[in-house]
Amino acid sequence: MSDVSIPVVVINGPTASGKTGLAVDVALAMLGQGQPAEVVNTDSMLVYRGMDIGTAKPSLDERRGVRHHLIDILQITDEASVARLQELARAAIADCRARGAVQILVGGSALYVHAIVDEFSFPATDPVLRAELEADLEQEGAAALYARLVERAPEVAAGILPGNGRRIVRALEALELTGTFSSQLPQWRYALEPVLQYGLELPRDELDARIAERVEAMWRAGLVAEVAELERQGLRNGRTASRAIGYRQVLSHLAGECTQDEAKQATIQVTRRFARKQLGWLRRDQRIVWLQPGPEAAEAIVSDLQGRLRHGR
Repeated sequence: MSDVSIPVVVINGPTASGKTGLAVDVALAMLGQGQPAEVVNTDSMLVYRGMDIGTAKPSLDERRGVRHHLIDILQITDEASVARLQELARAAIADCRARGAVQILVGGSALYVHAIVDEFSFPATDPVLRAELEADLEQEGAAALYARLVERAPEVAAGILPGNGRRIVRALEALELTGTFSSQLPQWRYALEPVLQYGLELPRDELDARIAERVEAMWRAGLVAEVAELERQGLRNGRTASRAIGYRQVLSHLAGECTQDEAKQATIQVTRRFARKQLGWLRRDQRIVWLQPGPEAAEAIVSDLQGRLRHGR
């Protein structure tokens, strides 16, 4: 069988829907049939060493002997950009395929998955120019840079929220370097055939309850102490890591901006909003097969995989 006939399996779904456990279940089922299978993390926060509790990072016990890629590979001060995760994930996928292993992608934002499995390129970048624009953003604010963008390219500005400073900076940088920038994301067209995409969905009230319980469990497990230690290691200087849900709220608490309970409740609310945003994005992708969490989900995915592997397509 050609290595390119080995499917990329993608398990989508909102936070707390059970993606990680399902990925391991599928991998173990395939391994039990003699077919190598490995998990590729696509969550931009699980890549950070030390960010364990607040990211619900699967422990070694929870991984159940299944090999996982792209976990604990970066320092908290490193940037886990979409472009960087795309490069790392595609390298992991190529490695798995070269060894005949099924790749199971799981976790994180739909944008990262889209960038990994679909045709998705990034405009040119220049570190010096980027630093200058970021300095302008800090000194002048997003509104001033947005006005600059409107003057330079109103059609580009129309597709970007005025308060999205990072995207405004990216647009100004690309316009300066190439003269063009698209505020629209690329259409869904696979770059890594074949791909099998699945999504987990469950009633909103059940998902909300799961999220609340997960956050409560994080607090019991010592999230505040974890963030305090990471703060000493430079978490506030991490452009990506410091924005992680839960960590951002606890940092506010540690700065005296809110009580610990307020930080916890804010984490629950922000996580719920993020979950709805995830679902809104995912439901636009008609290639995703939706499943209910539970043993039947793993059985359905394994059955599809067996068919694809059997027929080499």
